[in-house]
Amino acid sequence: MTTKTTKGSEDVKVTFSLSAEDYSEPVSVVGNFNDWSPFAHVMKKRSNGSRSATVTVPKGSAVHFRYLGHDGHWFDDKDAEVDDQGSTYQV
Repeated sequence: MTTKTTKGSEDVKVTFSLSAEDYSEPVSVVGNFNDWSPFAHVMKKRSNGSRSATVTVPKGSAVHFRYLGHDGHWFDDKDAEVDDQGSTYQV
């Protein structure tokens, strides 16, 4: 996961990434930034087999999220803190 802040902006762009080894099938990132709506942010497959999706959130916010696989399998980001709402990332 990476973040990018534009100077003077109150928003942060967060890019979620999964390697091809992590999950090779279609997957969505779902969280408080899209009202936990499945398939609102389907991760795009890259030429190297990895998948990514970018969302914009207010600077200073906590991002709660999980991944949803094509087969209905929910899973957390292995590098993020996990709480009762799933993976968490502070921006």
